[in-house]
Amino acid sequence: MNITRLSTRQADFDTRLGKLLAFEETADEKLEATVAAILADVKKRGDAAVLEYTRKFDRMPLADAPAMELPRAELRAAFEGLPADQRSALEQAAQRVTSYHQKQVQVSWNYLDDDGTMLGQQVTPLDRVGLYVPGGKAAYPSSVLMNALPAKVAGVSELIMVVPTPDGVKNQLVLAAAYLAGVDRVFTIGGAQAVAALAYGTETIPKVDKIVGPGNAYVASAKRRVFGVCGIDMIAGPSEILVICDGKTDPDWVAMDLFSQAEHDELAQAILLSPDADFIDAVAASANKLLENMPRKAIIKTALENRGALIHVSDMDEACRISNRIAPEHLELSVGDPKAWLPKLKHAGAIFMGRYTSESLGDYCAGPNHVLPTSGTARFSSPLGVYDFQKRSSLIQVSPQGARKLGEIASTLAFGEGLQAHAQSALYRKGH
Repeated sequence: MNITRLSTRQADFDTRLGKLLAFEETADEKLEATVAAILADVKKRGDAAVLEYTRKFDRMPLADAPAMELPRAELRAAFEGLPADQRSALEQAAQRVTSYHQKQVQVSWNYLDDDGTMLGQQVTPLDRVGLYVPGGKAAYPSSVLMNALPAKVAGVSELIMVVPTPDGVKNQLVLAAAYLAGVDRVFTIGGAQAVAALAYGTETIPKVDKIVGPGNAYVASAKRRVFGVCGIDMIAGPSEILVICDGKTDPDWVAMDLFSQAEHDELAQAILLSPDADFIDAVAASANKLLENMPRKAIIKTALENRGALIHVSDMDEACRISNRIAPEHLELSVGDPKAWLPKLKHAGAIFMGRYTSESLGDYCAGPNHVLPTSGTARFSSPLGVYDFQKRSSLIQVSPQGARKLGEIASTLAFGEGLQAHAQSALYRKGH
């Protein structure tokens, strides 16, 4: 396996790193046109359009619109029918994710200023949220937990899940996770038509305030197009991991950590930064040794050869500077004293600290959310959390004394902007 080797001592290092990091999804005009047509059709015809697309794309012979919804009893049966080890793992993961997100809950607040005017902020949950979950042979119960539980902690009144079931294949782990997470209603639809149904509402599927959850290119395009009609979480790119290592972690561990993201798909990115050249050689050797036993070795090999890199840096300070430039989705700080380096790291979706903290633990059960910003957007974005399911309203209650003081300020500024009604509205209350 030929993984790109770079060194910050190379004259063209910045250029080569820039090319490695560059990722732009090629606009697929046919895909975009298809998605636009599906959205318009569902908006116009509602259930009839959703049924038609589900029969066509998922090969699901649904008799009518009510048949799209799974009964609550089926979700419960899926949960109760799990093998004991899977059920226990799901319950423990759910408990840890819930506990972590309970720390994020924002509360309302207010205060009185000197003239008795009350100012504050009221925090309220969204009313209804839509959760998109990949279906069929794919099994992503972790995505159900990570998207549903923060919404429930936030106090969202109703959570609607859509999950495609191609050829009628229902993933029992996904349904069990939905039951455990308290999902209110589940519809067996997917693709752009499911996003449209959630965004616009149909006779059977209620309109939601926000859509969260991962999907394929059609789902991503649909989410992008309905933003504004409702909220969305993010448009995620390929998965990424950046490992900063001082050279003292077992190279097999680090190689497997790189594999853990490379196995997602051929466009995933896995990068190692280390000041120890011999360690980089050892990780490369481990990668070649371990690859042969990986079921997804073809995907891993393609990802690592096309977008992976082993980078030799001059020291740990430089590693931190490069990490901030990359702003990775997942950052492993595989060193003896990770807290010492944490202040130097500004941009990352999640930071996994210490030699024993594998990124995969964060994907499933550590507690923090695994829905993270990709493609450098960690420079300005944050992980999915309770705050994504709460909104804030400003509170202003002006006292008579405050009306005189603020009226003078507001009217002066309003007259300066040529907005007479604004000024008079403020002045009317000034003298009372």
